[in-house]
Amino acid sequence: MLAAGAVIWRRTAADSVEVLLVERAKHRDISIPKGKLDPGETLPECAVREMLEETGIEIQLGAPLGTSEYRLPGGSEKIVHYWQAEARKKAIKRSNFKPNSEIKALRWLPLFKAKQRCTYEHDVRMLERFQARFEQQQLETVAIVALRHAKAEPYPEHGGDAARELSGRGKKQAKAIAPGVAAFGVRKVFASTATRCEQTSAPLAKLVGTETKLKRYLSQDHYSGDVDSIGRKIRKSLDKRRSIVMCSHLPVLPAIVAAVALETEAEVTQEIRQSAQLRTAEFSVFHVLPGEQPRLLGVETHSAPV
Repeated sequence: MLAAGAVIWRRTAADSVEVLLVERAKHRDISIPKGKLDPGETLPECAVREMLEETGIEIQLGAPLGTSEYRLPGGSEKIVHYWQAEARKKAIKRSNFKPNSEIKALRWLPLFKAKQRCTYEHDVRMLERFQARFEQQQLETVAIVALRHAKAEPYPEHGGDAARELSGRGKKQAKAIAPGVAAFGVRKVFASTATRCEQTSAPLAKLVGTETKLKRYLSQDHYSGDVDSIGRKIRKSLDKRRSIVMCSHLPVLPAIVAAVALETEAEVTQEIRQSAQLRTAEFSVFHVLPGEQPRLLGVETHSAPV
């Protein structure tokens, strides 16, 4: 069984944070909020949905914290994917949480008390991972998302490769991945001038309330191997602390990844190289710590659920 959750945190002072635990009525325990993956959704989408359902708080995912794996009483294995996620003051204020048959109460606690109150050791270990991030000042990140276009139709009679539209499957993929990409707080959407990239980005842009900006330097027809234009866009986004997505083609994706590595002075590991080898409608999320010298904290890759 797959599930997703988040260590939701809020800053209480310049050097202190609290995390949110839920007291579950049926299970009579206190744990990190999480929930099962529904058919047709990505894990990031699941995490955001479950946090809203259990706590009433709308969140945006930060960097991943890894997984907890354990066996349920019935013997089946459960794998829970976790992210860190800041609860903004406005989001907390808008929460409509009321005690119910599933969640008895919400508990905002300092880290040391949260670890004491957790019923399960695997939750304590996850809070310890979060604590290490907090102590290293690695909580507030910016997401740079590299997205490959969804499945496209064959070449049309007129217009060439750039005029190819999404197939029926591709349209379903584009709609299916939009909530998963949006889960990372994306505010700006950039895409290749090719029709299939514009169409892939459209559901996401609509969901986050923006318009897709078409860029020739993301098009495989115009790409010359120079990562400077992509790097400048990434640098601007990091300076403004604004998460973005770049939708492009398989030949251009390595340039996006290379630009992220250059801007963050990250070592180009095998994991980073593989993050550019995306199938249609897959996306890689690069979590960057902004600042005078941005640093790459982590990378994750997700597929369309259809």
